[in-house]
Amino acid sequence: MRELIRILGLFFLLEGVSGAIDRVAVQPFMNFFLNFFDRVIVGRLDFLTGYELFANLALAALGGLMLAATRSGVQT
Repeated sequence: MRELIRILGLFFLLEGVSGAIDRVAVQPFMNFFLNFFDRVIVGRLDFLTGYELFANLALAALGGLMLAATRSGVQT
């Protein structure tokens, strides 16, 4: 279970950082795969209009927290 959370955390971190870079400048690497959250999910949620950068940074923060939780000594 810990490995699954670690993999998801890394994926969320990469998706969030890539989406934030894509909002500021065009992201040239692995365009659809790393920008799926930014281009598909955020684009369809009306309440995130104007807050796309913050949504991507929040996803990156969630991924970082998931990675930090798997490295701590807390037993799951």
